[in-house]
Amino acid sequence: MKQIKKRNESGFTLLELLVVLGIIAMLAGIVGPQVMKHMGESKTKAAKVQIEDLAAALDMYKLDLGKYPTSEEGLKALIESPEGANRWNGPYLRKATMPLDPWLQEYHYASPGEHGKFDLFTYGADEKEGGEGEDRDIVSWQ
Repeated sequence: MKQIKKRNESGFTLLELLVVLGIIAMLAGIVGPQVMKHMGESKTKAAKVQIEDLAAALDMYKLDLGKYPTSEEGLKALIESPEGANRWNGPYLRKATMPLDPWLQEYHYASPGEHGKFDLFTYGADEKEGGEGEDRDIVSWQ
């Protein structure tokens, strides 16, 4: 007669799994809000950098044509030659498409601007004027 050997079965009990899941949930509750806070700050910084890049491209446009694009021509003039722009030497942006702000909205442009030769801005996450934190407006004139 063969002898049947019992093997020792090892594994995690339901209680052990619940304890581990509880610890993971607590860590996520502590770390999650901090990560989201920094993500909002990163989007604000990215918008500032994009506005500076667009402002530099607008300055290059002005060097070539002697004026900034009108509000009607808009930022599109940086990637496509406006009608009658004989000295246009673009595109002035690396990509053939206009960049969106980090909240996937178009940048607002006005020329002449209320605050300078042109105004370039985004309203932030809420897409409304004013706000604080991630909802704060990011502008070219400050």
